[in-house]
Amino acid sequence: MIELTVYAIPFFILMMGVEILAFRREAQEAREEDAARAAAGHPAYVGYEARDTRTSLTMGVGSLVVNAFWHLVLIAVWAAAYELTPLRMDAGDWWIWPLLFFADDLAYYTYHRVGHEVRVFWASHVVHHSSEHYNLSTALRQPWVPLTMPFWLPLALLGYKPWMILLAQSWSLIYQFGLHTERIGKLPRPIEFLFNTPSHHRVHHGANEIYLDRNYGGILIIWDRLFGSFQGETERVRYGLTTNIRTFSPMKVLTHEYEAIWHDVRSTPKWRDRLGYLLRGPGWRPGMADASAHAAIVAAAAEGPALAPAGAPVGASAGTP
Repeated sequence: MIELTVYAIPFFILMMGVEILAFRREAQEAREEDAARAAAGHPAYVGYEARDTRTSLTMGVGSLVVNAFWHLVLIAVWAAAYELTPLRMDAGDWWIWPLLFFADDLAYYTYHRVGHEVRVFWASHVVHHSSEHYNLSTALRQPWVPLTMPFWLPLALLGYKPWMILLAQSWSLIYQFGLHTERIGKLPRPIEFLFNTPSHHRVHHGANEIYLDRNYGGILIIWDRLFGSFQGETERVRYGLTTNIRTFSPMKVLTHEYEAIWHDVRSTPKWRDRLGYLLRGPGWRPGMADASAHAAIVAAAAEGPALAPAGAPVGASAGTP
């Protein structure tokens, strides 16, 4: 089965081109703002940077290749679960599609939040947050170590066929592509209340203290409102990690957090602490409660990137309730 996202690639490229032209049209304003940020030691807020975009595109192509094989595994597991469950969702029944929409979106919220709050999952997801720029190419900066299987397995057990689950994942990813832009401000209030928007997702990519651990939603923002992880955009966003990796090497982007985990695991003889480095939140250290680890990341973000824990995430916590 060829995924819907593959057919959407020409659209992705077209929209990136439109965004680049829009930035060029306002080049003078962008140069002035970039110069001010450069003087303050920060990367530009707006526009594309060739090396950064090249890295994002490389990560996106690699992710497509990996997922071509990974989805064969997913389909096999979901098909087995589908055969085991007595439940059946008939594609001809209209009501199963709205249910699938909400079930898929909740599965994505859960997957995304775990991807920020459990370090071994964060090691994969950190790829997407490693850019200090925010444009449509950032949406394509995807991990090569997919850890999605357990989060969508309940949908197969509910009686959804694997192709239906993949379709739902595809429409969610296509929607989220358009969230990665600064070209769109805040939308009308009812839309901002119900849906994930560029404004909400800019918050998610922010390293500002107020924006950490916020806005995990896919298409809908209602899960964040329900589960206490919502934050509106109130100040200009500083993108990237609380400690940025300062590299355009795809392999470094891919492996840097795994290397940090390996270093931490080897640094302690206690298996309990080794498991803590894997399963607790980024920033956790032996003897530190999850809440304390989260507080340390927030404090570091408030002080500035140079003081943040190595590999500490943007929008991630260590055990946020």
